[in-house]
Amino acid sequence: MKKLLNSILVLTLIALLVVGCGPAQNSTSDEQPQNQNSAEEQPITLKVGASPVPHAEILNAVKPILEGEGIKLDIIEFADYNQPNLRLADKDLDANYFQHIPYLESFSKDHKLDLTYTAKVHIEPMGVYSHKIKDLKDLKEGAEIAIPNDPTNAGRALIILEQAGLLKIKDGVGINATVYDITENPKKLKLTELEAATLPRVLQDVDAAVINSNYALEAKLVPTDDSLALESAKDNPYVNILAVCKGDENRPELKKLADALNSPEIKKFIEEEYRGAVIPAF
Repeated sequence: MKKLLNSILVLTLIALLVVGCGPAQNSTSDEQPQNQNSAEEQPITLKVGASPVPHAEILNAVKPILEGEGIKLDIIEFADYNQPNLRLADKDLDANYFQHIPYLESFSKDHKLDLTYTAKVHIEPMGVYSHKIKDLKDLKEGAEIAIPNDPTNAGRALIILEQAGLLKIKDGVGINATVYDITENPKKLKLTELEAATLPRVLQDVDAAVINSNYALEAKLVPTDDSLALESAKDNPYVNILAVCKGDENRPELKKLADALNSPEIKKFIEEEYRGAVIPAF
């Protein structure tokens, strides 16, 4: 009888141990998919370089659209036109949004970078500004005009000055024009080439300056109101784009970013926020 009781006790203990281990194994099994699901639900983060105005502002308007797609935007602001492309080529950024197509092509060629673009977003008409005159006809002989020193924007500035009747440039050079292509300069204007970002700051020191709209907006200038001459948006080749490394064009998250930048919501935002100073290109 004693042996029987001992046998029953041993079997009971074994049964309890088996039952006790069961839920722990089930709990581990249940928790593993939950952890996997949690990892899968983590949003994808895209690092995008941008000029503060209007590019970063437009990207901030894009954020809610992408959040619904499980994508988080990390916007890195740059004050110059060099670092965003160099950082993109080094894979420090997933994309950048600050430049027009001719600048991307020129910079990529000069620095041997494999960059391309996925979306055309907007146009920023370049304008001529002055704190000293109200009309370009009032420019005196020998007046100083500051223009951007990067090749594509310098050529663009010269075309605007030609269209304003201030000078003439060699036929056929187009956006590749340099100061050496000026064939007529009746007022003997002095053209000073400076870093594009500095032009609003030197406006008080020169008679006039040709300024990119993003820098004009940062300086609280209103292109449609304050400019003495404004570039036409019709057939304008200077469309600002979303740039990526070649080979990344089909990354799903970057395609979603491109789609968001070309969405009706963003078109409405640009039209209402900038009222002609920035024009949707889609």
